[in-house]
Amino acid sequence: MVDRLATTPFGGAPLRAKNFVRMRDAERHQERLRNGEGGNETGTAEKWQLIRALTEARDIYGLSDRSIAVLEALTSFHQDRRLDGKSPIIVFPSNAELSIRCRGMSPATLRRHLAALVDAGFIFRRDSANGKRYAQRNDSGLVENAFGFDLAPLALRAAEIFTQADAERERARQVARIRAEMTLHLRDVAKTIEAALHENRTGDWEDFSLRLVALSGRIPRVADASLLKQRADALLCLRAEVEAAYLNSLSEEEMSANESASERHIQNSNTDLNSELNGIDPNTRPAASADEPSPRRSSSIGLKQFLSCCPQLKDYARDGIKSWKDVVATADLVRSMLGISPSAWAEARKAMGEIDSAIVVAAILERAEDIRSPGGYLRDLTRKAEKGRFSVQPMLKALKA
Repeated sequence: MVDRLATTPFGGAPLRAKNFVRMRDAERHQERLRNGEGGNETGTAEKWQLIRALTEARDIYGLSDRSIAVLEALTSFHQDRRLDGKSPIIVFPSNAELSIRCRGMSPATLRRHLAALVDAGFIFRRDSANGKRYAQRNDSGLVENAFGFDLAPLALRAAEIFTQADAERERARQVARIRAEMTLHLRDVAKTIEAALHENRTGDWEDFSLRLVALSGRIPRVADASLLKQRADALLCLRAEVEAAYLNSLSEEEMSANESASERHIQNSNTDLNSELNGIDPNTRPAASADEPSPRRSSSIGLKQFLSCCPQLKDYARDGIKSWKDVVATADLVRSMLGISPSAWAEARKAMGEIDSAIVVAAILERAEDIRSPGGYLRDLTRKAEKGRFSVQPMLKALKA
């Protein structure tokens, strides 16, 4: 005698073997849990923590953020905060009500994301005779039978989802560490090559520059850690070669002078540290007097708005970007990687102001693959700025388009 019949999808669509097997396995899983055979696994979870974990691991399961939003809306129709997968958890919202909780999602889009959740095995469709979603209640108003979406598969996979979320967080931390390492290598190699070319030192600096450009290419934000590690290792090798070449180009007199300078730097370090603690950067010029014009900036552009237009700049920030000062400092690093000379950078800052010139460099970084000569492009914009014919707002709008 069969205790339970597997239900079919809404709309009379043919039952897929994959879904049929999932339903059978879920029912066996529920039976083991009810009999106390689950070991440390309970098949239960706090629904909002579970949704958060699935959000972090959504790429592993091939789910979009909008599919997660639909699943979150479905769980909101279950009154308890905990999902107990030992029995079916049926929610039966109408399309109209579900659309409202999904911030007005269209019916076609809603159906697409519901299908994605079914296909991923996080919900089941529990069909009624006429394909409608509803509940049958007894005389006391208690639900005796319900037809709609079953959330039990989500609860049954809670342990797996939390494990995948932990793995995804560790992967993100690993990627962040590697990207920070790459940023340091890119900055130091670029500055060493720049110094060598400026000082006309002997060495194959043009070849080093070409290799640096090749290793400075854009990496997708979702790049695998192994790909990033390969790039970081290549940059480390290049850095070792560049630093060795620079040291080999130094004369004995320069080496002696550097040792003396290091001694003087140690003596003066306390003074510099006190200045930094008091909010004064000893490497910058004093604040402008009342008779001098203050640096121009794009006051109408917020930092959050700017970063949404130029997200790549954050990949090169050593400690993240929390202020416009961080934007300017990171742009100074990026401009050397793009091959923008110190003179072109100085002229841009003079004509546009520190913040606008940094915004331009960040925009050039976003379109680095399309701009053949970033230095020449910046000089052209600088000339326009000197004539009052340039604004960063249209440039940022073009990036958002």
